[in-house]
Amino acid sequence: MESNDRRPPQASLRRAVSTAYYALFHCLARSAAERFVGGQSRHRGEPAWHQVYRALEHGPAASACRNNTVMKDFPQEVREFASMFVTLQEERYRADYAIDHHFYKSVVLGAIDDAESAIDVYENTRPEDQRAFVAHVLFRRRSS
Repeated sequence: MESNDRRPPQASLRRAVSTAYYALFHCLARSAAERFVGGQSRHRGEPAWHQVYRALEHGPAASACRNNTVMKDFPQEVREFASMFVTLQEERYRADYAIDHHFYKSVVLGAIDDAESAIDVYENTRPEDQRAFVAHVLFRRRSS
């Protein structure tokens, strides 16, 4: 999105909010596929990689991110990513469905910056913490 002084149309601001959320969503989906199947090697099992990537669901992932009982055990960087995931999912919902909600350019630019920062921090966390986190968001917890 442009950073000039013109006021962008609401449709552009809404699209930018949605895109910021989807950047986090796809970061998490890619992380899941890479942690469970493998990285970008041509030897990875393509069908398995795609299956894990596509297994991430919006609602259950956000619910898992809100589960403070489990999230408290993750490193701060993962908790921050999870918090931003929830926040931007809520904003994306407003962007897509709350037609009377007005978005401001400065707030949207801040959300984009926050998404980029959350992704950078998450991608630099330890692989074992990423693996534990994606297991948490992908799989339902069952009692013993």
